[in-house]
Amino acid sequence: AGVRCLACHPRGARLALARTDGAVEVYNFAANYFQEKVIPGHEARSVESLCWAAGDRLFGAGLGGDITEYDLSRLSAARGVDGGGGPIWSMAASGTGTQLAIGCEDGSVKIFQVVPGGIQFERNLDRRKGRVLCLSWHPSDTHIVAGSIDFFRVIDVTSGQTVQRIMVNHHVEKAKHECVVWAIALLSRGTVVSADSFGRVQFWDWEQGTLAESHTVSTSAALSLAVSEKEDSIVVGTSTGATYQLQLLPVKLGGLEKRWVRTKPFQYHSHDVRAVAHSPTALISGGLDAQLVIRPLMEKIQKKGYDAALRKFTFPHRRLVSCARKARLLLFQFSQHLELWRLGSTEETGKDGEVLPLCRMPEHLVQLKSKGPEHIYCSCVSPCGTWVGYSTASRFQLYRVRCDGDGVSLRKV
Repeated sequence: AGVRCLACHPRGARLALARTDGAVEVYNFAANYFQEKVIPGHEARSVESLCWAAGDRLFGAGLGGDITEYDLSRLSAARGVDGGGGPIWSMAASGTGTQLAIGCEDGSVKIFQVVPGGIQFERNLDRRKGRVLCLSWHPSDTHIVAGSIDFFRVIDVTSGQTVQRIMVNHHVEKAKHECVVWAIALLSRGTVVSADSFGRVQFWDWEQGTLAESHTVSTSAALSLAVSEKEDSIVVGTSTGATYQLQLLPVKLGGLEKRWVRTKPFQYHSHDVRAVAHSPTALISGGLDAQLVIRPLMEKIQKKGYDAALRKFTFPHRRLVSCARKARLLLFQFSQHLELWRLGSTEETGKDGEVLPLCRMPEHLVQLKSKGPEHIYCSCVSPCGTWVGYSTASRFQLYRVRCDGDGVSLRKV
């Protein structure tokens, strides 16, 4: 399943990742980006946004309209809290990690307090028409910027009022297409950075309401952006699968005036890059092609070696295919069903690596659908090929497989 969103731990030790099937994974940076935990998906849980809050607590929100905390020791989703504004498109944690802001379908931005054992609704901020697709807190937690279609607005957290509303297309005469603000960031010096469906990354002075810089990075949409802690580097993901880095560099050597400069594109993905993250030492991107790519920032690494290598996670870290050697069967695991195949065979012999002609084609024997909303966590076929078992977060199922002539029958044990 494709990567839907990423959340880098504020101290940069861990990365949380959610996939389009609702599964959540946690990677440990200190242990060589090892996949430490997996929480299987659920039919009713879509994850549009993930964030770390209150230290090591992980929250997710999605189009089901609930905010869910993940229990990272039991690898399960704790009870969800209804956001109260319809589907949730975006969520962001305050700098202190004590509050969560959510952006809803009904145009509202709501604040929740992170308390021991859960979250509590605190209050609604000023509501405007149009779904809130992206959110960002000011590092000092005084303001929130919220991106919608054709505009974004800056909200004063204390008063709850909108203090600035900026149309992203005000300088385009009668724009024919709507412009979706897919990602947004509010920097400490008062600059708002927006990424939109016209492929632009734009820098705004929100107090003046003026456009300071505009970079068209792609002919298609700019879908995601993330800013480094020092606010001197930005990573942007686009719908062509390319990622860009923008760096704040001096115009003249040794001068004080700085401008944002775009690097060449990095084409590591074949599909939309819906999620990016910026750790202290690397640019991280996740694509709908299911790949996670970690590109180290060379200027942060002193010596060449393993740390400087580009990491591409193109394969699952858990076993999704199991083999019954004696019976020549393969069991494939998907999120909500299993497929059992019989391998093809050949009468020819040849050297290693040669492709031999088949006298019998591979055969799809049976498809087994899992009951209930939980996704399959693990599965196995016995070496003799007569038993198939799988488990979800809460139950285990065992089946007896009988092959009689051409037909295959399954009996639940």
